[in-house]
Amino acid sequence: MLNPTLTSAPDQLPDFLTDEQRAIITAGFEHAVITAVAGSGKTSTLAWRIRYLLQQGHDPDRLLVLMFNRSARVDFERKLREITRDTGLRLPEIRTYHAMGFRLYKRFVREGYLPGFAEKILTDQEISFQAWQLTRRLAPEDLTEEIKRNKKDFVETAVNFIDLVKTTLSPAEIVFEELGYADKHRYLVDLFHSFEQWRKSQSRISYADMLYEPVMAIHQNPPLQRLVGNKMDIILVDEYQDTNEIQHLLLRYVAGDRARVTVVGDPDQTIYEFRGAKPEFILTRFSQEFDQPLEQTLSYTFRYGHQVALLANHLIGHNTGRKDVQCHSHPTTPDTGITLHEQENDSDSVVNLLQPMDHAALSNTAILFRVWSQSVPIELKLLAKQIPYRIDSGKGALFSREVQAITSLLLVVSNRLQNLPDEDRLDVARQLMRFPHVGLKEPELEQLARFLSRFSEGWHERLMALDFDALAPMAGRKLRILGEVLAQLNGHKGPVSDVISRYAEATELNEGIRSLALTHESAEERIETVQGFRAYLASLKVDASGALDHLKALKQQAGENTSGGVLLSTIHRTKGLEWSTVILPGLQEKYLPYSPRSRDDVNAFLESERRLLYVAMTRTRHQLHLITRPFSGQPHLDGDLGPSRFVHELCYELSRELGTWLEQRTENRTQLAVTAPLTKTAERYAAHESVTLEGTHTPLATANQPVWTLERINHAVLGPGVVVGEDQQSFEVRFDSGDTLNFSKKSAHLYFNALSREA
Repeated sequence: MLNPTLTSAPDQLPDFLTDEQRAIITAGFEHAVITAVAGSGKTSTLAWRIRYLLQQGHDPDRLLVLMFNRSARVDFERKLREITRDTGLRLPEIRTYHAMGFRLYKRFVREGYLPGFAEKILTDQEISFQAWQLTRRLAPEDLTEEIKRNKKDFVETAVNFIDLVKTTLSPAEIVFEELGYADKHRYLVDLFHSFEQWRKSQSRISYADMLYEPVMAIHQNPPLQRLVGNKMDIILVDEYQDTNEIQHLLLRYVAGDRARVTVVGDPDQTIYEFRGAKPEFILTRFSQEFDQPLEQTLSYTFRYGHQVALLANHLIGHNTGRKDVQCHSHPTTPDTGITLHEQENDSDSVVNLLQPMDHAALSNTAILFRVWSQSVPIELKLLAKQIPYRIDSGKGALFSREVQAITSLLLVVSNRLQNLPDEDRLDVARQLMRFPHVGLKEPELEQLARFLSRFSEGWHERLMALDFDALAPMAGRKLRILGEVLAQLNGHKGPVSDVISRYAEATELNEGIRSLALTHESAEERIETVQGFRAYLASLKVDASGALDHLKALKQQAGENTSGGVLLSTIHRTKGLEWSTVILPGLQEKYLPYSPRSRDDVNAFLESERRLLYVAMTRTRHQLHLITRPFSGQPHLDGDLGPSRFVHELCYELSRELGTWLEQRTENRTQLAVTAPLTKTAERYAAHESVTLEGTHTPLATANQPVWTLERINHAVLGPGVVVGEDQQSFEVRFDSGDTLNFSKKSAHLYFNALSREA
């Protein structure tokens, strides 16, 4: 365990380390679980811990450091070399989970526990091709045409499903149910099994198999558990909140009874559940399976100031599935300003914030979205105002399927086809008949599209002249409706938003999108993209022809090379990153929480959404801007259901008042009388800062909250009850009488009110 030849004593630790960091670095030889808040310097703390252990005489060959991906491993290796460069110590190997699994896989082949495999690991292209072949063979016939048109979406879904099954010991059937796919995609279960049969017949393995196969082998063979365990004295694991079942099991088997394991993470930052991560591993499973570990914390953040820390603590304190750890801003941390904007239009708010910024400030600013569809009107407004921006995924709003399809519609109704090349007119015809799909098989749709593309006007007349009786009933009905609505909109001179609304209603566009979407989430994303585009065009106050001119100018600008600029990204893509300024639009019930389908466990879903907002807010260093809606008690345009319930939970006024005072106080001030209602969270935070708060614990008002977010509500006729379920459009109430009924969120304000005030 110890190296007897090492005689040097551990150095004195540097003064800049906190007491919490010192306790972790110098902890004894025991299991430990460390809860580290955002920006707490956990990487440096782990590196100093390793230095300390090595100077104590621990053998680096029996010390294992596990990272979740290659970039994290490279960063940690650099940090460890920097912290140990003056010691001459030999350093331990730092591995990713997959590298360790792959090493075990090869050993199991040599030992005869697993069959051999080809040296060349399956490439993404090979996996995608096989997924495509199996999708075409196994998917139901009524999806055939949609699969041909949207090959990329179906292939990505199949590949992701295969990988996700391999993060767990659960059968593919169970994983399918947990993901919430529509029944028509149940073929994915057979696809998984068929893919595995093909892979094994070819003696090939994928990146996911590097963990899946050896862990399954260990799980099923007790001799292997003895073979791989007890080879290490110490194991340290970073980002343990992102652990899935397979990774957790591998750690348990490798540690055996000998190794002392330290895991570091933040349960409040578990946001990759769609990849198999579960907060339960760091919250409960580790402690249950690793013999009462020492519980330690890194509660100081070096990233953001008191105001953001208080916002974050108030929000995440509503979650029950977490460690009771408060985040505190370290005295050396710069102040961070917070602003809550109550505006009707997110795009205008964002532009007003960005326009005064210089190039450097823009490049160090991020706009973070819950879903990509939120970015559409904002991106278009940035283009129109010539504010440079970057997107970390895809080509941008103008190149989305929905925006291109609406543009095609506008070209037809404004009679702008005559100047288009033949191939472009053909593309317009194809898009028009797929948005929503008219129900023709692909060869028939292509034939009709080519017929229409020969004409530069009067497409509605050509469609109305078709022999609908000769077509399948559904296709005939949809083509007739398409012809009729194009005739009604032909040459329309009113607002372009009216064109889109009337077209969507007549063609049942939303229903068409939902009927062909892979998942409920992807369907709502596409619908929200249409609505966001319509909202942007409505703000222009132009007709269809004017909108086309504007879009042409935007597309030209989008094609120009711009360096730097504000970053547009989703919250899921930003964990571990930080910016000087963070802007969070869409703090409304429509997006955060985002719930396009009914949930079996509403509370668990809301806790997950809270963690997302918590991660987003804690990416900032100097300025945080939150954009929400004014509360009116009634639905807004485009399905906007008012401000997010999370805005209420932030206790913004109190967080700003106390946080600002802490940033500005002099050393001898230890009392503060606050005007905002007091909370236990704020009192606890203040006590940590040696401050006594004076004020009243006035219950937080419920008048500015959607009724479906309250503890108990009262129906004008049916009486009192509790909300037991919800999706994006409706909520379910279990009344005290015993009845359980569903209600629309849009009309909730007409019948419901709060039964009692929340504390």
